[in-house]
Amino acid sequence: MSHLFTDRLWNRVEPIWNSYLEHPFVKGIGEGWLEKEKFKHYMKQDYVYLIEYSRLFAIGSAKAPDLKTMSIFANLLHGTLEVEMDLHRQYAAKFGISHEELEDTKPAATTTSYTSYMLNVAHLGGVENVVAAVLTCAWSYNFIGKELVKWPGAIEHEFYGEWVKMYASDEFTKLSDDCKTLLNEMASEKSERELATLEEIVVKTSMYEYMFWDMAEDLEEWPINL
Repeated sequence: MSHLFTDRLWNRVEPIWNSYLEHPFVKGIGEGWLEKEKFKHYMKQDYVYLIEYSRLFAIGSAKAPDLKTMSIFANLLHGTLEVEMDLHRQYAAKFGISHEELEDTKPAATTTSYTSYMLNVAHLGGVENVVAAVLTCAWSYNFIGKELVKWPGAIEHEFYGEWVKMYASDEFTKLSDDCKTLLNEMASEKSERELATLEEIVVKTSMYEYMFWDMAEDLEEWPINL
């Protein structure tokens, strides 16, 4: 393959991801004016999202064709469970959300739909489906972090600075790069039809990411609360 599959994906997702930077929720983090109530809602929803996201890495490890791939998924699982979720727990404490409240969070409609979609495509296909399903979240957050870090005052903000720094960090960039490398390696042996399926997964999850920002901005739960 003369060009990387992720370059092809980038051409598809770049306009979607650029729209994240214009989204009031993301913009509010970068410029520091986001209402704390919205960020609290986001943190709680993202916490339950990350639990399901971690399951994807476990599925990837189980479907891995060799020890090397299995190890990569195991490391991604560890990184998500320990590093990223720990940031959520620290943030929760800062915002006065107890550990119990985090654990008791029920996924909102968008969270449920997004994680169900990822788990579905992961179960339906081979290990390459799992990589395609996890890619957008890792890569797009790294993209957002690296963009927001350039915004004046973004990393100095007392509440949102740590969030920006984490997703722009070398550690998180490595996590994102590992996912990209893995998919590029797997894509090199796939037919055009298989590549189109993987591309569709990345585009759909990119749409879901936008919906997740909407969910956070709108404090969305479910249309009918019983």
